[in-house]
Amino acid sequence: MTDVHTDITQFRGSHDDFGYAQGRALQGSAILKNRQAGWRIRKPRFHIAEEEVKSAFRQFAPGIWEELLGLSEGLDMPLKDVLRDFGHYRVNWVPSGCSILTGSDFLVRNYDYHPLTYDGRFSFFQPTDQGYAIAGPASRVTGRMDGMNEQGLVMGYNFMQRRKPGDGFISPMIGRMILETCATVDDAIHLLREIPHRGSFSYVVLDRYERTYVIEASPRSVSVRESQTCTNHFELLQHENRHHLVDSKRREQIIEQKAAESIEPHDAFRLMNDKDRDVFSDLYKSWAGTIHTAAYFPKDLKVWFALGGDQDPAVFDFAAWLQGTPITAKQIQGKLDTQLGLANTQPYGS
Repeated sequence: MTDVHTDITQFRGSHDDFGYAQGRALQGSAILKNRQAGWRIRKPRFHIAEEEVKSAFRQFAPGIWEELLGLSEGLDMPLKDVLRDFGHYRVNWVPSGCSILTGSDFLVRNYDYHPLTYDGRFSFFQPTDQGYAIAGPASRVTGRMDGMNEQGLVMGYNFMQRRKPGDGFISPMIGRMILETCATVDDAIHLLREIPHRGSFSYVVLDRYERTYVIEASPRSVSVRESQTCTNHFELLQHENRHHLVDSKRREQIIEQKAAESIEPHDAFRLMNDKDRDVFSDLYKSWAGTIHTAAYFPKDLKVWFALGGDQDPAVFDFAAWLQGTPITAKQIQGKLDTQLGLANTQPYGS
């Protein structure tokens, strides 16, 4: 077992100032060293045209472009390197797991991936220039793998496959854009139909009006279905699926059986987080181990969050934070059944 932690960050201000503050905080950090070390081992197989990226951000989320500029200044790093490491555009994505279940007033999800890719940062950000305030775990600093905004829109994504990538954004940035620019599931559907996709993912959204959808997106098409559950295969875009779906369908069946019982939030969280319930995964070296379990409640803007399995969640009152009450906790502690640490502590490749 390895002790791990997620640092809680809080910021109110402009995107540019947010980027700069993050850059200053990350200078010399394990997260930054891990990102740079990763490129020394695996050379980028993509080219980023700065003007192309700038145009795409300014069309869909101009505030995040300003954040990237601030991050470049704060890190004292050339913008081209910031776009490579933190821009989430044309970057490749390694296969992973993930499971999601929604109810009328909650979304609970397991985020399954490789620990050394995981920032270990849970961010509260309230912009003063544009966009909605967001609470959620950070991915490569600027992205969000799940989260909730001040309008009560909740989002989580699941990997499907990485064949035939397109020119566009990868899932953590698309997830961030959904939360930053959308108030309802209808807004999210519209954005996902318009935005260019690099890979194939399903985005699960829930709003405070008790509407939930699974939006299946690939570089070639986007389809929408109503469902409470999502694992790692498409139901509508089946021609886009991977060939090996046994584990994805196994987890889906377990979750669907419980969803049919009108499961309550606490039981849903335990279904995902308890290791003996067969949804949680310890396959960390296979890029499919459960790193966190999160639950979001769009009506009262509460967040539950746990690192590792068999954990009691930390509880955050996002509504109170939006009114100016700071989060007093500095970290969320947890344990992973692996010798691998998170990117905020362990050197890459160790």
